[in-house]
Amino acid sequence: MQKIINYQPQPMNRLLLGTLPLLVVLVVYLVASDARLAANSADKLLPGFNAMGDAIMRMAFTPSPRTGEYLLWADTCASLARLLMGTALSALLALVFGLFCGALPVVRAFLSPLITVIALVPPLAILPILFICFGLGELAKVVLIIIGITPFIVRDLQLHVMSIPEEQLVKAQTLGGHSGQILWRVVLPQLLPRLMDSVRLSLSSAWLFLIAAEAISATDGLGYRIFLMRRYMAMDVILPYVAWITLLAFALDFALRFINRRCFPWYYAK
Repeated sequence: MQKIINYQPQPMNRLLLGTLPLLVVLVVYLVASDARLAANSADKLLPGFNAMGDAIMRMAFTPSPRTGEYLLWADTCASLARLLMGTALSALLALVFGLFCGALPVVRAFLSPLITVIALVPPLAILPILFICFGLGELAKVVLIIIGITPFIVRDLQLHVMSIPEEQLVKAQTLGGHSGQILWRVVLPQLLPRLMDSVRLSLSSAWLFLIAAEAISATDGLGYRIFLMRRYMAMDVILPYVAWITLLAFALDFALRFINRRCFPWYYAK
């Protein structure tokens, strides 16, 4: 009899197993919502799908009477612009620091303690400082994302570089490669796919910092809208917004994984 630890589900079985918990959550919500609405038709805590559908139509396909914008799409564009800018800058900074800290012991000895200290500071605790230093505009929100996820990516890349077999570096030096060539031709190609994976893993934290910043100081964005609707207990708007953020996060994760597999197939063949 095959041990369960050795069982590898087929693709179709894996899909069914992954879908089952989601269906259970959906059924539980529907049952709880029907029970609450049967007891009180004006209940706002667990709105029915009809109410959420009406809210989606109102937010996504009906222009705002005040601004004329389609609020869901305007909020999505604002949040994605902040998220992508912060994540892209974080990836660039992390690549530079991770490469040099991992490959050059003198740089590691100089910068690693500072990076460790920054990584241990709760980013949300310094959010008021960022608003004081950079104002209440877009810059503070982007900087919060950078401070929040860059140290994690740097430390992950540094460890990955340090795990590269020393034999590769010795062979490169034997063939006459100087430090710059070794960094560019040996270390960097092995670091890029790891960078993509690290960015993927840090996206959830980036979303957290973005939503927190938008909730405190913003006039648009997905986080701003959620916390604005909280004042009116508009769960028919909040829940679709949360589901939309989850869908966007899944799409970004899938896109990064797809790009990584297409650009660096050898990384996944290990």
